[in-house]
Amino acid sequence: MLIAGSALAFWAAQAQTAAPAQATQTVAAPAAPQLTIRDIYDRLEAAGYRDIREIEFDDGRYEVKAQNAKGERVKLKVNAATGAVEQERVHR
Repeated sequence: MLIAGSALAFWAAQAQTAAPAQATQTVAAPAAPQLTIRDIYDRLEAAGYRDIREIEFDDGRYEVKAQNAKGERVKLKVNAATGAVEQERVHR
């Protein structure tokens, strides 16, 4: 009986450790679609910006040099997914 009990205990232990561990996967959320440079240009022009000279993609958003409605030279930070102006800084 001792042998049968030992064999049963051994088999139970093997069954627990032999089961493959389930890998957990983390799935990244899909990135928001990025607007094209042309889209950014059109949106800024519609918002009243003129003389749009430079549009560069950097650090997940667009950096733009343009002239605002007051005629001031500005540097803009524009959301690449929505086209919203996140920051406007007068460039002197």
